[in-house]
Amino acid sequence: MPAGSFAMGDSTGDGLEADGERPVHEVSLDAFSIDATAVTNAQFARFVADTGYVTSAEQLGASAVFHLLVDTPTADIAGPVSGTPWWIGVRGASWRHPGGRASTLHGLAEHPVVHVSWHDAIAYCAWAGRRLPSEAEWERASRGGLDGACFPWGDEPIDGSDGTWRANVWQGTFPAHNTARDGWIGTAPVRSYAPNRFGLWQTVGNVWEWCADGFDAAAYATHTAHDPRGPETAPERVLRGGSYLCHPSYCNRYRNSARSRNTPDSAMGNAGFRTVSLDPVEDGGPGQAG
Repeated sequence: MPAGSFAMGDSTGDGLEADGERPVHEVSLDAFSIDATAVTNAQFARFVADTGYVTSAEQLGASAVFHLLVDTPTADIAGPVSGTPWWIGVRGASWRHPGGRASTLHGLAEHPVVHVSWHDAIAYCAWAGRRLPSEAEWERASRGGLDGACFPWGDEPIDGSDGTWRANVWQGTFPAHNTARDGWIGTAPVRSYAPNRFGLWQTVGNVWEWCADGFDAAAYATHTAHDPRGPETAPERVLRGGSYLCHPSYCNRYRNSARSRNTPDSAMGNAGFRTVSLDPVEDGGPGQAG
Protein backbone atom coordinates (compact mmCIF):
# COMPACT_ATOMS: atom_id res chain seq x y z
CA MET A 1 0.00 0.00 0.00
CA PRO A 2 1.81 3.16 -1.15
CA ALA A 3 1.71 6.33 0.93
CA GLY A 4 -1.27 8.51 0.16
CA SER A 5 -4.55 10.07 1.26
CA PHE A 6 -8.20 9.06 1.16
CA ALA A 7 -11.59 10.21 2.40
CA MET A 8 -12.41 8.17 5.53
CA GLY A 9 -15.97 7.67 6.68
CA ASP A 10 -19.50 7.12 5.41
CA SER A 11 -20.35 9.31 2.42
CA THR A 12 -23.48 7.34 1.42
CA GLY A 13 -25.65 7.92 4.48
CA ASP A 14 -25.93 4.18 5.15
CA GLY A 15 -24.05 4.25 8.44
CA LEU A 16 -25.57 3.98 11.90
CA GLU A 17 -25.19 7.12 14.00
CA ALA A 18 -24.15 5.14 17.07
CA ASP A 19 -21.25 3.61 15.13
CA GLY A 20 -19.63 7.00 14.52
CA GLU A 21 -18.90 6.68 10.79
CA ARG A 22 -18.97 10.48 10.32
CA PRO A 23 -17.78 13.08 9.63
CA VAL A 24 -16.05 12.12 6.40
CA HIS A 25 -12.50 13.42 6.69
CA GLU A 26 -9.28 13.36 4.70
CA VAL A 27 -6.61 11.06 6.12
CA SER A 28 -3.03 10.50 4.96
CA LEU A 29 -1.00 7.36 5.67
CA ASP A 30 2.56 6.22 5.19
CA ALA A 31 3.17 3.18 3.00
CA PHE A 32 2.51 -0.16 4.67
CA SER A 33 2.05 -3.78 3.72
CA ILE A 34 -1.16 -5.62 4.54
CA ASP A 35 -2.14 -9.26 4.23
CA ALA A 36 -4.00 -10.07 1.04
CA THR A 37 -6.40 -12.22 3.08
CA ALA A 38 -7.57 -12.79 6.60
CA VAL A 39 -5.32 -15.14 8.57
CA THR A 40 -6.28 -18.73 7.79
CA ASN A 41 -6.73 -21.78 9.98
CA ALA A 42 -3.55 -23.24 8.49
CA GLN A 43 -1.54 -20.13 9.38
CA PHE A 44 -2.96 -19.95 12.90
CA ALA A 45 -2.23 -23.66 13.40
CA ARG A 46 1.45 -23.04 12.59
CA PHE A 47 1.51 -20.27 15.18
CA VAL A 48 -0.03 -22.53 17.84
CA ALA A 49 2.29 -25.44 16.97
CA ASP A 50 5.29 -23.15 17.29
CA THR A 51 4.28 -21.43 20.52
CA GLY A 52 1.79 -23.66 22.35
CA TYR A 53 -0.53 -20.68 22.56
CA VAL A 54 -3.95 -21.23 24.17
CA THR A 55 -6.70 -18.90 22.92
CA SER A 56 -9.19 -16.96 25.02
CA ALA A 57 -12.03 -19.30 24.03
CA GLU A 58 -9.98 -22.35 24.98
CA GLN A 59 -9.13 -20.82 28.35
CA LEU A 60 -12.78 -19.99 28.95
CA GLY A 61 -13.92 -23.40 27.73
CA ALA A 62 -16.67 -22.03 25.48
CA SER A 63 -17.48 -19.64 22.65
CA ALA A 64 -20.43 -18.30 20.67
CA VAL A 65 -21.58 -20.31 17.62
CA PHE A 66 -24.29 -19.29 15.17
CA HIS A 67 -27.28 -21.59 15.71
CA LEU A 68 -27.25 -23.18 12.23
CA LEU A 69 -23.57 -24.10 12.61
CA VAL A 70 -23.65 -25.81 16.01
CA ASP A 71 -22.06 -29.26 15.85
CA THR A 72 -21.69 -30.63 19.35
CA PRO A 73 -23.29 -33.02 21.86
CA THR A 74 -26.43 -31.60 23.44
CA ALA A 75 -24.73 -31.54 26.83
CA ASP A 76 -22.28 -28.92 25.54
CA ILE A 77 -24.99 -26.40 24.65
CA ALA A 78 -25.11 -23.69 27.29
CA GLY A 79 -28.03 -21.91 25.63
CA PRO A 80 -28.70 -18.78 23.57
CA VAL A 81 -26.83 -15.56 24.19
CA SER A 82 -29.03 -12.94 25.86
CA GLY A 83 -30.41 -10.45 23.34
CA THR A 84 -29.11 -12.39 20.31
CA PRO A 85 -30.78 -15.83 20.45
CA TRP A 86 -29.23 -16.87 17.12
CA TRP A 87 -25.91 -17.07 18.97
CA ILE A 88 -25.49 -20.19 21.09
CA GLY A 89 -22.99 -20.56 23.88
CA VAL A 90 -21.19 -23.83 23.17
CA ARG A 91 -18.76 -25.52 25.54
CA GLY A 92 -15.65 -26.67 23.73
CA ALA A 93 -16.13 -24.39 20.73
CA SER A 94 -12.83 -22.83 19.66
CA TRP A 95 -10.70 -22.18 16.59
CA ARG A 96 -9.98 -25.94 16.47
CA HIS A 97 -13.66 -26.85 16.80
CA PRO A 98 -15.60 -23.96 15.22
CA GLY A 99 -19.03 -25.59 15.60
CA GLY A 100 -18.34 -27.34 18.89
CA ARG A 101 -16.58 -30.53 19.97
CA ALA A 102 -17.97 -32.64 17.11
CA SER A 103 -16.61 -30.27 14.47
CA THR A 104 -13.08 -30.20 13.08
CA LEU A 105 -10.97 -28.15 10.69
CA HIS A 106 -11.16 -30.83 7.99
CA GLY A 107 -11.50 -28.99 4.68
CA LEU A 108 -11.16 -25.59 6.38
CA ALA A 109 -7.40 -24.99 6.14
CA GLU A 110 -7.88 -22.01 3.81
CA HIS A 111 -10.90 -20.61 5.64
CA PRO A 112 -10.32 -17.68 8.02
CA VAL A 113 -9.56 -18.61 11.60
CA VAL A 114 -12.48 -17.73 13.90
CA HIS A 115 -13.18 -17.85 17.63
CA VAL A 116 -10.13 -15.64 18.15
CA SER A 117 -10.20 -12.65 20.46
CA TRP A 118 -8.36 -9.36 20.02
CA HIS A 119 -5.82 -10.65 22.53
CA ASP A 120 -5.33 -13.79 20.41
CA ALA A 121 -4.81 -11.68 17.29
CA ILE A 122 -2.20 -9.57 19.10
CA ALA A 123 -0.35 -12.73 20.18
CA TYR A 124 -0.30 -14.02 16.60
CA CYS A 125 1.02 -10.67 15.38
CA ALA A 126 3.87 -10.76 17.91
CA TRP A 127 4.87 -14.22 16.63
CA ALA A 128 4.61 -13.18 12.97
CA GLY A 129 6.50 -9.90 13.42
CA ARG A 130 3.43 -7.96 12.32
CA ARG A 131 0.67 -5.94 13.98
CA LEU A 132 -3.05 -5.31 13.63
CA PRO A 133 -4.06 -2.54 11.21
CA SER A 134 -5.38 0.75 12.44
CA GLU A 135 -8.93 1.55 11.37
CA ALA A 136 -7.59 4.05 8.87
CA GLU A 137 -5.19 1.54 7.34
CA TRP A 138 -7.90 -1.09 7.14
CA GLU A 139 -10.38 1.26 5.46
CA ARG A 140 -7.89 2.62 2.93
CA ALA A 141 -6.91 -0.93 1.96
CA SER A 142 -10.53 -2.08 1.73
CA ARG A 143 -11.54 0.82 -0.50
CA GLY A 144 -9.06 -0.23 -3.17
CA GLY A 145 -8.64 3.38 -4.27
CA LEU A 146 -12.38 3.98 -4.71
CA ASP A 147 -13.05 6.91 -2.37
CA GLY A 148 -16.71 7.29 -1.46
CA ALA A 149 -17.69 3.83 -2.72
CA CYS A 150 -19.85 1.67 -0.50
CA PHE A 151 -18.04 -1.60 -1.22
CA PRO A 152 -14.50 -2.63 -2.20
CA TRP A 153 -15.64 -3.10 -5.82
CA GLY A 154 -17.71 0.10 -6.04
CA ASP A 155 -21.42 0.72 -5.47
CA GLU A 156 -22.96 -2.21 -7.34
CA PRO A 157 -24.98 -4.45 -5.00
CA ILE A 158 -23.41 -7.59 -3.61
CA ASP A 159 -25.79 -9.63 -5.74
CA GLY A 160 -24.92 -7.87 -8.97
CA SER A 161 -27.04 -7.47 -12.08
CA ASP A 162 -25.03 -10.25 -13.73
CA GLY A 163 -26.03 -12.67 -10.97
CA THR A 164 -22.51 -12.75 -9.50
CA TRP A 165 -22.14 -12.64 -5.74
CA ARG A 166 -19.32 -10.37 -4.64
CA ALA A 167 -19.03 -11.19 -0.95
CA ASN A 168 -20.03 -13.85 1.56
CA VAL A 169 -23.07 -12.44 3.35
CA TRP A 170 -26.47 -13.78 4.40
CA GLN A 171 -29.09 -14.61 1.80
CA GLY A 172 -32.63 -15.48 2.80
CA THR A 173 -34.54 -14.64 5.95
CA PHE A 174 -32.33 -13.88 8.92
CA PRO A 175 -31.76 -15.74 11.20
CA ALA A 176 -33.89 -18.76 10.38
CA HIS A 177 -33.11 -19.60 6.78
CA ASN A 178 -30.06 -19.05 4.61
CA THR A 179 -30.52 -19.98 0.96
CA ALA A 180 -26.71 -20.08 0.58
CA ARG A 181 -27.04 -18.79 -2.98
CA ASP A 182 -23.40 -17.74 -2.82
CA GLY A 183 -22.41 -21.27 -1.84
CA TRP A 184 -21.75 -20.78 1.87
CA ILE A 185 -23.72 -20.81 5.11
CA GLY A 186 -20.67 -20.10 7.27
CA THR A 187 -17.17 -19.00 6.31
CA ALA A 188 -15.81 -19.28 2.77
CA PRO A 189 -12.18 -19.85 1.74
CA VAL A 190 -10.23 -16.60 2.03
CA ARG A 191 -9.61 -16.37 -1.72
CA SER A 192 -13.25 -16.70 -2.75
CA TYR A 193 -14.94 -14.01 -4.91
CA ALA A 194 -12.73 -11.38 -6.54
CA PRO A 195 -10.06 -9.19 -4.89
CA ASN A 196 -10.32 -5.41 -4.90
CA ARG A 197 -8.07 -3.15 -6.98
CA PHE A 198 -5.34 -3.32 -4.35
CA GLY A 199 -5.38 -7.12 -4.40
CA LEU A 200 -7.15 -7.70 -1.07
CA TRP A 201 -9.67 -10.51 -0.79
CA GLN A 202 -12.93 -10.32 1.18
CA THR A 203 -12.47 -7.25 3.30
CA VAL A 204 -16.26 -7.18 3.57
CA GLY A 205 -18.35 -10.21 4.44
CA ASN A 206 -16.99 -13.61 5.51
CA VAL A 207 -15.54 -12.57 8.91
CA TRP A 208 -15.27 -9.43 10.97
CA GLU A 209 -11.65 -8.30 11.30
CA TRP A 210 -10.09 -6.97 14.49
CA CYS A 211 -8.27 -3.63 14.29
CA ALA A 212 -5.74 -2.19 16.71
CA ASP A 213 -7.85 0.82 17.74
CA GLY A 214 -9.91 1.19 20.84
CA PHE A 215 -13.50 2.06 19.89
CA ASP A 216 -14.77 5.62 20.31
CA ALA A 217 -17.98 6.65 18.56
CA ALA A 218 -16.74 10.26 18.50
CA ALA A 219 -13.24 9.45 17.24
CA TYR A 220 -13.66 10.95 13.76
CA ALA A 221 -14.30 14.42 15.17
CA THR A 222 -10.84 14.45 16.74
CA HIS A 223 -8.81 12.37 14.25
CA THR A 224 -5.41 13.73 13.30
CA ALA A 225 -4.94 14.33 9.58
CA HIS A 226 -2.04 11.88 9.40
CA ASP A 227 -2.18 8.27 10.62
CA PRO A 228 -5.07 8.67 13.09
CA ARG A 229 -5.47 6.11 15.86
CA GLY A 230 -8.28 5.36 18.27
CA PRO A 231 -7.79 5.50 22.04
CA GLU A 232 -5.12 3.11 23.33
CA THR A 233 -7.19 2.29 26.38
CA ALA A 234 -10.87 1.58 25.78
CA PRO A 235 -13.32 -1.06 27.01
CA GLU A 236 -13.93 -2.23 23.44
CA ARG A 237 -11.84 -2.73 20.28
CA VAL A 238 -12.84 -1.99 16.71
CA LEU A 239 -14.04 -4.65 14.27
CA ARG A 240 -14.37 -3.99 10.55
CA GLY A 241 -15.93 -5.48 7.43
CA GLY A 242 -19.01 -7.44 8.48
CA SER A 243 -19.38 -11.21 8.18
CA TYR A 244 -21.30 -14.10 6.64
CA LEU A 245 -24.19 -13.12 8.93
CA CYS A 246 -24.65 -9.59 7.58
CA HIS A 247 -28.06 -8.86 6.02
CA PRO A 248 -29.97 -5.57 5.55
CA SER A 249 -32.56 -6.68 8.10
CA TYR A 250 -29.96 -7.34 10.79
CA CYS A 251 -26.49 -5.93 10.16
CA ASN A 252 -25.91 -3.38 7.42
CA ARG A 253 -22.18 -3.26 8.17
CA TYR A 254 -20.71 -5.09 5.17
CA ARG A 255 -19.40 -1.75 3.83
CA ASN A 256 -16.00 -0.06 3.59
CA SER A 257 -16.83 2.56 6.21
CA ALA A 258 -18.82 0.39 8.64
CA ARG A 259 -17.60 0.05 12.22
CA SER A 260 -18.42 -2.32 15.03
CA ARG A 261 -16.82 -3.24 18.34
CA ASN A 262 -16.46 -5.88 21.02
CA THR A 263 -14.48 -6.43 24.19
CA PRO A 264 -10.89 -7.58 23.54
CA ASP A 265 -11.40 -10.92 25.31
CA SER A 266 -14.50 -11.82 23.26
CA ALA A 267 -14.43 -14.64 20.71
CA MET A 268 -17.13 -15.68 18.27
CA GLY A 269 -17.61 -17.78 15.18
CA ASN A 270 -17.62 -14.88 12.71
CA ALA A 271 -14.56 -12.81 13.65
CA GLY A 272 -10.93 -13.09 12.55
CA PHE A 273 -8.17 -10.68 11.53
CA ARG A 274 -5.46 -9.74 9.05
CA THR A 275 -2.10 -8.15 9.78
CA VAL A 276 0.09 -5.28 8.58
CA SER A 277 3.81 -4.43 8.66
CA LEU A 278 5.29 -3.18 11.92
CA ASP A 279 6.93 -0.17 10.28
CA PRO A 280 6.24 1.94 7.17
CA VAL A 281 7.61 0.36 3.98
CA GLU A 282 9.21 2.02 0.97
CA ASP A 283 7.50 -0.06 -1.69
CA GLY A 284 4.02 -1.16 -0.69
CA GLY A 285 1.98 -4.04 -2.05
CA PRO A 286 -0.48 -6.55 -0.63
CA GLY A 287 1.34 -9.45 0.97
CA GLN A 288 0.58 -12.36 3.25
CA ALA A 289 2.29 -12.95 6.54
CA GLY A 290 3.16 -16.37 7.86
